[in-house]
Amino acid sequence: MFEVLEHTADIGLRAWGETKEALFENAAIGMVSLAVDIADVEPRIAYPIAASGTDLDSLLVNWLSEVLYYLDAQHVVLRKFHVEQITAQNIVGQAWGEPRDPARHRPKLIIKGVTYHQLRIAEQPESWCAEVFLDI
Repeated sequence: MFEVLEHTADIGLRAWGETKEALFENAAIGMVSLAVDIADVEPRIAYPIAASGTDLDSLLVNWLSEVLYYLDAQHVVLRKFHVEQITAQNIVGQAWGEPRDPARHRPKLIIKGVTYHQLRIAEQPESWCAEVFLDI
C-alpha cells in the first residue's frame, strides 16, 4: 500500500508494509506507479534486484535507485516485487515485468532520482512506514 505526497519541486510517496520486506516491495510499486501505469505491465520476466547500504535509510534509497535503473537505463517496466532478504547492510530480491513498449507503457512522470530529503522509515506497532521523495 502507498500514497502520493505533494511537494513543490519533487514528489513523494508514503508506503506501508506489515514487514520490512513488504515495506520495500510497496515502496517500489509506488515509485513505478508514479512513472507508468503498472496495470498495463505484464509480470512475465524476472529481474534480480540487490542493493547495499550502511543503514535502513540508505538501503531504501539504493533499492529504489536500482528499480529506477531498470526503468531508465534498461527500459524495463516492473510491476511485482519480492524481497528475499534484508540484512543490516544488504537487500536482495526479484522483480517481474517486461521490456518497455512505448505503445502500451506511456510515461506519467519522469523520475530523475531518489533523494534523502525528508526520508523517514519507522516501525509501528503492527507495520512499517516510510516516506521518500523523488526528484522529478
